[in-house]
Amino acid sequence: MAISRERKERLVADYTRQLKESKGIILADYRGLTMANMTEIRQALEPIGGKSQVVKNRLLALALAEAGMEVPEEWLVDPVAVGFCFDEVPPVAKALRDAAKQYPTFRIKGGLVGASVLSADQVNTMADLPPMEVLFAQVLGAIHAPAGQIAGVVASGVRQILNVVQAYVEKLEEAHEAAPASLEQAAEPA
Repeated sequence: MAISRERKERLVADYTRQLKESKGIILADYRGLTMANMTEIRQALEPIGGKSQVVKNRLLALALAEAGMEVPEEWLVDPVAVGFCFDEVPPVAKALRDAAKQYPTFRIKGGLVGASVLSADQVNTMADLPPMEVLFAQVLGAIHAPAGQIAGVVASGVRQILNVVQAYVEKLEEAHEAAPASLEQAAEPA
């Protein structure tokens, strides 16, 4: 069934908006999946900030051009479903990879993160990345370790200076305590 020009324009505008709001997209061939299968995939993406949408290839190509994005032409043939990543890309990539394992006819074609085009293998690799919180913790740990070592070196130097100053203070105190005794001896008549 043909769709009206007005409907096509609304779809292109909707695709363009979603492309611009997304941190990344993942394209997949959904051939052979039932509506129930697609609904299951959509439901898996919702809690992780993703959305799966079956698209018209020509209209998606127009939306990509309008959004200033580009994907290989061969990705826009056959039935295409787009996984939009509104939060983080790796969880959506993982959910779609899991769908591809569950449904052999569901095949990831590739993805787009920013201006970077990702192959299907790269999308699968991205699916193995830990959540952003874990990555931040790892980065902070890597930064903290050298900082802790530097702090230890600085503290060691400060301790050495304090030990020298403390030894000097003790020496002065001993000299001060000894000084009155020698003054008393000098003041006594012989």
